[in-house]
Amino acid sequence: MARKAKAAKSTKKATNATAKASKTSARAGARKSSSPKSSASPRKDWTDAELKSMKTMIKQNTPTGIIALKLKRSVTSVYGKAAREGILLAPANRSPRD
Repeated sequence: MARKAKAAKSTKKATNATAKASKTSARAGARKSSSPKSSASPRKDWTDAELKSMKTMIKQNTPTGIIALKLKRSVTSVYGKAAREGILLAPANRSPRD
């Protein structure tokens, strides 16, 4: 009788392991089939008018967030373009402690 109990337990364990493996593979398959969602908008080139407008607003000490709103761009893109153009966004007429 002890052998039958052990055999029943080992069969039950094997069945549970098989069920878990099939659930895991089904989940993994579902993850692989779904495509990643991207919230990034498509890249937009800077026009000469936008660059001129940005430079003018920077000279007027306009905050970067306002520049981004007016140009319909992200704050990060404004910071990046200013860095590539070698333009400082910090106001030149104020001390850093004000």
